[in-house]
Amino acid sequence: MGEADEAFVQAIEHRPKLSVAEDEGIPLIDLSPLSFSNDANTKNIDDLVVEIGNACKKWGFFQVINHGVPLEKRQKVEDAMRKFFAQPLEEKRKVRKDEKKAVGYYDNEHTKNVRDWKEVFDFVVEKRILMAASHEPEDKEVPETLNQWPDYPPELRESCEEYAREVEKLAYKLMELIALSLGLPASRFSSFFEDPTRFVRLNHYPPCPAPHLALGVGRHKDPSALTILAQDDVGGLEVKRKSDGEWVRIKPTPDAYIINVGDILQ
Repeated sequence: MGEADEAFVQAIEHRPKLSVAEDEGIPLIDLSPLSFSNDANTKNIDDLVVEIGNACKKWGFFQVINHGVPLEKRQKVEDAMRKFFAQPLEEKRKVRKDEKKAVGYYDNEHTKNVRDWKEVFDFVVEKRILMAASHEPEDKEVPETLNQWPDYPPELRESCEEYAREVEKLAYKLMELIALSLGLPASRFSSFFEDPTRFVRLNHYPPCPAPHLALGVGRHKDPSALTILAQDDVGGLEVKRKSDGEWVRIKPTPDAYIINVGDILQ
């Protein structure tokens, strides 16, 4: 991605700390009770609901293990995305997103007006979505958004679509658990997500020549209902701890997902 020019440089107060403590207190929740359905398991489910509720209230995010998403499907996506991002820039930009194409490849994203040190590939699970052309009330245009799939690697599309379906199942399980933690029926939120926008992003963070100045993604909140995030073994995700306002790094857990409770649910 070249040199870290001024567009990437964070304000002094937001620049990354090269030495950050990893937080051991992030809730790690085992979803294996969902795999069993018998009377003896009822207490385990009840305990799981309490864990989810406490994590949402105290942290706003948590990690899950034994979540039901097959590891091999995640690995297939990771292998394919590495091949895609390893291509020359001109090849990746053949599926570049723009004002008329809302999904695809992009390498010029900004968070809070500072360019992120990353490149991404986005797609939607629905294969096509209708999205308002602008936020203006008088703008009635609702263009259709279609996925853009690259020619290489040829397995990227199939692996992404299979993986997205598995992660979607996890999302609905989590929504049911969150509803139960609020004392509501498990299906309480279902009607709100009968025709949702399900969006998947593949992130690539190249080595940065100025890691003390730039961030892969700047500080932000997620506007969605849930974000289901897979970290690799490199890690790098930091969250703002509520107790003291410090940014702490989340230690990667093998085959786990980090769940962010987004603004819609907050």
